[in-house]
Amino acid sequence: MSTLSIDRARSALVVIDLQKGIALDPDLRPHSSEKVIANSARLVGAFRELRLPVFLVRIELSKDMALNPESDLPPLDPLDSPPGFAEFVPEMTPTSSDIVITKRQWAAFHGTELEPQLRRRGVTTIVLCGVATNFGVEGTARIAYELGYQQVFAEDAMTASSEEEHRASLNILRRMGRVRSTEEVVQALK
Repeated sequence: MSTLSIDRARSALVVIDLQKGIALDPDLRPHSSEKVIANSARLVGAFRELRLPVFLVRIELSKDMALNPESDLPPLDPLDSPPGFAEFVPEMTPTSSDIVITKRQWAAFHGTELEPQLRRRGVTTIVLCGVATNFGVEGTARIAYELGYQQVFAEDAMTASSEEEHRASLNILRRMGRVRSTEEVVQALK
């Protein structure tokens, strides 16, 4: 692996689904929700300190807007978000400089303001973190890849329902960008 270099003038942080209805699951693996939230908060702090764009993404669902595919397994998401489901965890409380994106499906681009907001700010590289590695993060990363963004994934600021799912997604993410630790990302921003 090469040393990580990040063009600060053209980079943004995109935090996926660190909200009460998802990120507080005690069964997340291989990293606990506490670790992912703490590492993500560290990234948010580093980006805010440098006055770089921070995008806080959350999913909010309702029956009339839910995707309803015919599938072999039931959907993971509730058809209606229960009260408090879409509220960010306290460590991710938005500031006036953050951009909040509300999505209706796993990935953060379709039907949201994410793409135009990134382009308006001249962003060409996104640092991704959040929950779950194999759904919201990977789904967003696949679209970002197709849109031509450079990507960095903070491995210890992401997690999934199992270590196997997390590791399988990392194998895919390594083909779309650079997988590094939170520490390596913070150091590359200096």
